[in-house]
Amino acid sequence: MLQQDTPDDYVVATGQTHSVREFAELAFETVDLNYEDYVVLDERFMRPAEVDLLVGNPAKAQHVLGWKPRTTFEELVRVMVDADLSALKERIR
Repeated sequence: MLQQDTPDDYVVATGQTHSVREFAELAFETVDLNYEDYVVLDERFMRPAEVDLLVGNPAKAQHVLGWKPRTTFEELVRVMVDADLSALKERIR
């Protein structure tokens, strides 16, 4: 993106959609926990006019930059959890 002659906007995305529940399930599974034992759904915090489906379209980045995702959703969740665990261990020291 930064090497282009002209500045432009690009969407860096997989073109896939995942729910918050799916994210929580994977994150908790990474540390061998059941998310349902820790996460509570509170209707007060639900958005009344939620968009049904949000999906990033990476077509322009793929076409112009030759970019394509190399990290899966599952891998990204694991990387994020591992980073949080590592940071926590550093704080405990």
